Amino acid sequence: MSDKIKRGNEGESLAATFLEKKGFTVRERNYRHKKSEIDLIVVKGNWLVFVEVKARTSTAFGFPEEFVDYKKKKKVLEGALHYMTEIDWQGNVRYDIVAITWVEGVPEIHHIEDAFY
Repeated sequence: MSDKIKRGNEGESLAATFLEKKGFTVRERNYRHKKSEIDLIVVKGNWLVFVEVKARTSTAFGFPEEFVDYKKKKKVLEGALHYMTEIDWQGNVRYDIVAITWVEGVPEIHHIEDAFY
C-alpha cells in the first residue's frame, strides 16, 4: 500500500473519531455507488451528513479543502441521492468537508460544515 493511500486511510480514521467526539454516529465508511465514493456518512439527530475527507502533508500547493472540485462534489451528490433513496431518509441533509493537514507530524483538523450544495 502506498504512503498516499495509508495517509488517506489514516485521515479518514481521524475524521471519523473527530466527528464521533462531536456527537455524530458513523453509518458508513467509503460508501460506493457506481462511480461515486463518499468517505464518511454520519448522522446526528435528524441530520444525515455526507463527508468528504481531504488530507495533505503540506499546504504548499493549497489547503486540503481546495481539492474538492466540482467533479468530486457532483459524484458525492450522486452517491448521496442513491443512499438517501436506499434508506428512505426523511430528515435534513448536509455536505461537509473534513480537512486534515499534518504539521510537523501532528494532524490539524478543520471541519467545514455545509461546505457545498
